[in-house]
Amino acid sequence: MFKENLSLSLSLLISSSRIVLLKGFAKDGFVWYTNYEGRKGQQIAENPHAALLFYWDDLNRQVRIEGPVQKVSDEESEQYFHSRPRGSQIGAIVSQQSTVIPGRHVLLDEYKQLEAKYSDGSVIPKPKYWGGYRLKPEMFEFWQGQKSRLHDRLCYILETVDGKTAWRIERLAP
Repeated sequence: MFKENLSLSLSLLISSSRIVLLKGFAKDGFVWYTNYEGRKGQQIAENPHAALLFYWDDLNRQVRIEGPVQKVSDEESEQYFHSRPRGSQIGAIVSQQSTVIPGRHVLLDEYKQLEAKYSDGSVIPKPKYWGGYRLKPEMFEFWQGQKSRLHDRLCYILETVDGKTAWRIERLAP
């Protein structure tokens, strides 16, 4: 039914969106991995707040999440990097994400060189410019589409009052 049900749209609250692959979620947030020096990494460095959007067309539902973004620990990035297929590890080294290249052949040639270099099974080092980000939710909006266009929307907003943190729930007009 869903081809990539763990893919999501990431917006950096500055009119720039892309699809990223969600690799984990827990009470402390939602995690994805990328090249820190690519366009999205630069944008997160400039504005460490983002919005995630999960959309399920067949269900006519979406969930939007906003919050601050931080890099995950080097240990967490290292652990995930080495859990990836070797080809993906090499790809992370080869791709200088978002930079202009003269042609795809440049990527393929460098990939083949690194594939040969690490063909002995030695550990492929994680590049310093590659790792994970975690978005810590401060707002969830749940949207259920309706044929009448009177969509059902609930918003949960994290707030601290008198030293206590709790979720305030608001119903929004469509």
